[in-house]
Amino acid sequence: MGVRLMVVDDHRLLAEALASALKLRGHRVLAAAAPAAGAAELVISRAPEVCLLGTATPAEPGMFDPVVKIKRDRPQVAVLVLGPVPSPRGIAAAFAAGASGYVRHDERIEGVERAIMKARAGEAAVAPQLLQGAFSELLNPAAQPDDEGQRLLQMLTPREVEVLVRVADGEDTRVIAAGMGIAPSTARTHVQRVLMKLGVGSRLEAAALAARTGLLDRAERPPSAYADSVGDIGGTSDLSGRDMRAGPEPPR
Repeated sequence: MGVRLMVVDDHRLLAEALASALKLRGHRVLAAAAPAAGAAELVISRAPEVCLLGTATPAEPGMFDPVVKIKRDRPQVAVLVLGPVPSPRGIAAAFAAGASGYVRHDERIEGVERAIMKARAGEAAVAPQLLQGAFSELLNPAAQPDDEGQRLLQMLTPREVEVLVRVADGEDTRVIAAGMGIAPSTARTHVQRVLMKLGVGSRLEAAALAARTGLLDRAERPPSAYADSVGDIGGTSDLSGRDMRAGPEPPR
């Protein structure tokens, strides 16, 4: 039997995409809304069984105030937080506010659905590896320094790090694809996954976040696809085969 749901996220596209996927799996989505700032009033008025509440900054003070308000006025509503890889403080804050679970933004739809069913049943819905990582960081703080740039870097695969560096260098999808030897559609998918994992809504925001946190300083910078392509374009040499970029020949 389907679950009566609401999906609330600051990124409207993400909220609507998730809502559509859940509808196809037989759930009744009462609303897919943004921004999350007005989530509490909306959820209280519609009274779903489960609310999926998206956040890009789970450790930020006051981020889960809407959860507190929802649980105070509608205690029967299970709130499931959607967010990036959180710090231990983020997980603790979510559960302290009354959330029933925490699911990563990049989780597969099957994983999201399992968490929804657990939350509706009154069970804690959080992946064991998230709890394990949180406890590990709490117990061994020296081994896990509070370094946002390093934390973000660990969230991304090597391929996604390369995509982020290229985005920060101003490369468009076509150039990224050429530089990485992949199809433009694949490059576009990589870019979207990077934006989702970083919790940002645009390439400009991703580049700014990477620069601000020092992530770019830690990442290995890939060779420029543009520079490689220039070397392959006809017209960089004259008919004799001499490289025109070397300048004119000296007079004989």
